[in-house]
Amino acid sequence: MSISKAILNAGERMRPLLKKCIPQSMLSRIKAGVLNREAENIGSVHIRSFARSEFPDGINLIGDIRVDTGLGQSMRYVSEILDNAGVPNLIYNYYVPPGMNMTDHSCDDKIEDCLRYNVNIFHINASEMASAYMDLGKEVFDGHYNIGFWLWEMEDFPSEWMPVLNLVDELWVPSDFEQKIFSKLTGKPVVTVPYPVKAPVDERFSREYFGLPGDKFIFLMMYDGGSCAERKNPGKVIESFKAAFSPEEKDVALVVKLKENSDKDIEDIKNLTRGYDNIYFLDRNMTRTEVNSLIKCVDVYVSLHRAEGFGLTCAEAMVVGTPVIATGWSATTQFMDKDSACMVDYEMVTLDKDIPPFKKGYRWAEADKDQAAGYMRRLFDDKGFYDIIRSNACAHVKEKLSVENSAKTVKNRMDYILR
Repeated sequence: MSISKAILNAGERMRPLLKKCIPQSMLSRIKAGVLNREAENIGSVHIRSFARSEFPDGINLIGDIRVDTGLGQSMRYVSEILDNAGVPNLIYNYYVPPGMNMTDHSCDDKIEDCLRYNVNIFHINASEMASAYMDLGKEVFDGHYNIGFWLWEMEDFPSEWMPVLNLVDELWVPSDFEQKIFSKLTGKPVVTVPYPVKAPVDERFSREYFGLPGDKFIFLMMYDGGSCAERKNPGKVIESFKAAFSPEEKDVALVVKLKENSDKDIEDIKNLTRGYDNIYFLDRNMTRTEVNSLIKCVDVYVSLHRAEGFGLTCAEAMVVGTPVIATGWSATTQFMDKDSACMVDYEMVTLDKDIPPFKKGYRWAEADKDQAAGYMRRLFDDKGFYDIIRSNACAHVKEKLSVENSAKTVKNRMDYILR
C-alpha cells in the first residue's frame, strides 16, 4: 500500500471524530492535497490501448451505487440509461470515500465482483480518480475503453487534476454547460448525457413525519457540508427570506436541511436566523425517497447556488411539482427556463481567495437577493403565478430529461466506440 493510500485510509477511519471538531472545508483540503500529489504521477502512466476483442462488448459501470447522495442517485440514473439503451452492462460497486449512508439497494441485482466487459464508465469525479486508480489498479484500465462520467461546476478546472485525463479515452457529462468546459481542456470526445430524473415519494413521509407545521407556506433549501458551503450559498437564501418576510409573519416558514456539517458550520448558519422563530433546521441523513418526499410536501424549493454541476434537487423538485427559485447560471440551465422556474439574475464574481477545490481568480454567480426575495413573495401571494410555474415545471423537465433521449445518445456512442 502506498503512503498516500495509507493516509487516506487513516483519515476515513477517524472521520466521524474529526468532523465534529474540524470544519469540513479543512478536511476536504487535507484530502485534496494527498490526492493531488498522487495525480501528478498518473500523468506519466501508460494505459494500454483499447483492445475490443479481449473482453465481451458491454459496459462496466464503476462507482458508489448504494450511497444516499446526489452522486449516488446520479449513478443510478446512468444505470437506467444503459438498460434503456439495450447495452449489456454490470455495476462494480466502488466505495468512494467518505461514502456517507450506503443504504440504497435498488441496483443490487446488477452488482458483480468482476469487470467482464470491454468499456468502463467511471462515475467518479475527477477529484477522486487518483484514489480510484490506487484502489482498482492499472489492470482495470488496460485494454479497456475508459469513460469518465464527471461533474464540475466552474468555467475553470484545477490544473492539478489535469493528469487524470490520462486515465480516460473520453468524458461524459450531464449538461451542455460542462460539455463546453471540458471541451476547452482536452481534445478527447466530451458527450452530454443528461440524467433522466425521477423522484419517487412516499406519503408516509409527510410534514408531520418531518416535524414541520401543516399550516404554513414553507420554503426549503438544502445544504450538504461535503459540497462546499460557499458554493451552495445557504446564507443568501436566509437573507432573501428575511428580506421577503418580517419576523411577525407567522404563516410562512423556511426549512434548512443540513447534512454532514461540522458544529461550527451549523452554528454559523443558525446565527443568521436570529429574530426568526419560523426558520426550522433538519439535521439528519435521509434516504432518497425521504428527500423527495420532503421536497414534495413543502411549497417552494430554493437554491441560490453560486455554481452547480447538475442541480439534482432542483430537477427533482420540478418533477414532483414543487416550484423552484434558483440562480440562473451553470448546469441547472439544462432543464430550466424562465417559464418553468423562477430563475434569479446574478452577477459574476471573481474569487479573491482559494475556496478548495476552487481557486483564486475563478468566477461564479452571486444571485440577486432582492429578486429572489421578490420571487418568494410572489409565489406566496399570487396563487395563479404559483400554479403556472408548477405546471410548466413538470412538463418542461420531463421533456428535457427523458430517459429515451439519453439512451439514444448512449446507444449511438457505443456503436461508434465499438466500430
